[in-house]
Amino acid sequence: MTMQYSYGRQRGSGAFFGVLVALILGAVALGMFVHHARSGLAGKLAGMITGRPLTIVSAPDVVEKVQQLNRLETVVYSLDTVVEGNESNPVLPDVLTGDKLLMIVHGQTIAGIDMSKLQADSVQITEGSQGRSIRLTLPPSQVFLTSIDVNKTRVYARDTGLLVKADPNLETQVLKNAQAQLQQAALSDGILDAANKNARATVTAMLGGLGFEHVEIR
Repeated sequence: MTMQYSYGRQRGSGAFFGVLVALILGAVALGMFVHHARSGLAGKLAGMITGRPLTIVSAPDVVEKVQQLNRLETVVYSLDTVVEGNESNPVLPDVLTGDKLLMIVHGQTIAGIDMSKLQADSVQITEGSQGRSIRLTLPPSQVFLTSIDVNKTRVYARDTGLLVKADPNLETQVLKNAQAQLQQAALSDGILDAANKNARATVTAMLGGLGFEHVEIR
């Protein structure tokens, strides 16, 4: 009787231990599945199992998402300016050999941030009682392009000496100078600060959509 009772108790303990191990392994497997399932069908199934949508939790994930924005253009600065160009002869007076050109130039400067330059060490993620927080340092803003709109650019006045013809290269040089002036005007008016501000707003909204309750962009 004693031997039969002991044998039966040992079977029961072994079965209980087996079930306990199976539950632990199952929980671990589920945790790994939920942790790694970030997109596609696996992500949807994990979201159904956990009862809440999955969110991106690691710095590399955030960097990858932000880098997909590539060259984020956030400011377009348009301006009309009057540009002057002239050619003179060191010996003869301008009335005979001079060439003077006055143009009204319309152009624009585009600025933003190249998000592909974002590095993993620029992202810090913390978990707290108030939710998930992220601090992200953006790459510096920059001018992407300054261009002249030839359809809105025109010669306002031209004065050519009696002994020479209008130099076609003078107009090209004037447009080149105008392009530099337009870009400098945009920089002086704070286009880089505006580009950074607009980029911060865009990235803040993006990170909020990824599930971060507190977002700090610098």
